[in-house]
Amino acid sequence: MQFKDIIGQDYLKEMLVKAVDSGRISHAQLFSGESGYGVLPLAIAYAQYINCTAKSNGDSCGSCPSCIKMKDLVHPDIHFVFPVNSAEKSSANKATSVNFLPQWRSIIKKSGGYFTEQDWYDKIEIGNKQGMISRLEADEIIKTLSFKSFEAEYKVMFIWMPEKMNIAASNALLKLLEEPWDKTLFLLISSSSSKLLKTINSRAQEIAVPRIDDSAIIANLKLCGVSSSRVEEIAHISCGNIIRAKESSKFGDNSSEGENFELFTQLMRHSYNDKHMELLEWAEVVAALGREEKRSFFSYSIRLLRESYMMNAGLSSITYLYGEERAFCNKFSPFIGNHNIENLVTELELARAQIAQNGNPKMIMAHMALVISKQIVKK
Repeated sequence: MQFKDIIGQDYLKEMLVKAVDSGRISHAQLFSGESGYGVLPLAIAYAQYINCTAKSNGDSCGSCPSCIKMKDLVHPDIHFVFPVNSAEKSSANKATSVNFLPQWRSIIKKSGGYFTEQDWYDKIEIGNKQGMISRLEADEIIKTLSFKSFEAEYKVMFIWMPEKMNIAASNALLKLLEEPWDKTLFLLISSSSSKLLKTINSRAQEIAVPRIDDSAIIANLKLCGVSSSRVEEIAHISCGNIIRAKESSKFGDNSSEGENFELFTQLMRHSYNDKHMELLEWAEVVAALGREEKRSFFSYSIRLLRESYMMNAGLSSITYLYGEERAFCNKFSPFIGNHNIENLVTELELARAQIAQNGNPKMIMAHMALVISKQIVKK
């Protein structure tokens, strides 16, 4: 993966290139930011540039032996660790990252490195279980890095989502993170760096990856064939997250938007009027939707709540609402303010996460609807 493959982030690319060219490569670096900002692909491109033998014009060459192996993620001196688990009830054979390398290579090649934690769990089919990085994994990291490099100047250990390390794993790696072997590089890629142990954070140089510029998202969406009449709106509502932007473009046709709008307005009207029986009936309807349709509804609802909040704050001029959406939110916005916007969005995000974890959709949607109804208070 080369820097030219990364969407946006021009400033960071330039900064990383200058650091390598001047020989300033910290032995432990923490790339932090939302998955949709391109944190993982940026780190991969950085590692490829470091070990490229024919760098030119601020990028790796893409054709030297090192780059060719990096393209297929089979370089013998590049190692990946990520949260895993097994759907099997038996714990006789504990899962480690090496057991899932084929799936890891597959999801990166298919997505370009732009995928979420839940996308990964779906890929490895762990059901209701959550991924983790265990002490056994930490021992494997230490063992792997103790060997001499095969051919590259730097051995690189990627730890994707280090916040999923348990306490034992974190403590086992502390000394190595502080005093690694020569020419050994740790690249930690985190979407929630605040959840890392302070002792881990203090041992790594943090590189905060910001949201992607709207212009870069617009250009990428056009390359993907998204209608030019919609790309500006999609870029705006994605908040610099290319995963969210592509999800919005996928479900942004008139029929799906119309269905989401109808479901959203029903939820808010029933909540406003305290119609609990109608809310439970509504929950039954939404629970019967497919997973992707539910995911689309959650994203759409969060967007309309945020746009309503902006209207209530007197910022209608920078909202992206049209037609029926604008008409409804204009009347609805007085009920969305500082007193409830956080709680409403949190509840929707919680329900989305629970659905993604294969929770009971009827129970989740019913609970969410009733909690939301308490937040919509008549004035």
